Amino acid sequence: MSDHPGYDQDYYLWFADQAQQLRAGKWHQLDVQHLAEELEDMGKREKRALRSRTVVLLAHLLKYAYQPEQRGPSCTGTIREQRKQLSALLADSPSLTPLLKEALNDCYLSAKMLAAGETGLGESHFPANCPFSLEQLLDEAFWPNTSLA
Repeated sequence: MSDHPGYDQDYYLWFADQAQQLRAGKWHQLDVQHLAEELEDMGKREKRALRSRTVVLLAHLLKYAYQPEQRGPSCTGTIREQRKQLSALLADSPSLTPLLKEALNDCYLSAKMLAAGETGLGESHFPANCPFSLEQLLDEAFWPNTSLA
């Protein structure tokens, strides 16, 4: 592979070269070890994106529910955008749905800490367990009220 860019020399160029080698069927010129690592990392990034978007969505739903006087276009816009991005992520990778169901309560704990820090309300002000179902999280028509406790 001496006439091809190395993984450690030019990451972007290496990717382009590997794609070209794949399309040309030049299996013997592939950097299999690094390709396998990159594929695994891509899956991990998808899971991290799923978790991150869920935490942000949950935190904003809590803020929406527990600080109604602070509801504004920024909060509702963030909720809408996170729902849109989560829905797209799950549509592209449906196998992430069971992972999200498993991680929902863990995501909620992070979201509760985030919401507490951003609102000045104590964590104990929010429910101990996630008050939202996965269906509610993704439902564009669902907007929580303050009767979550």
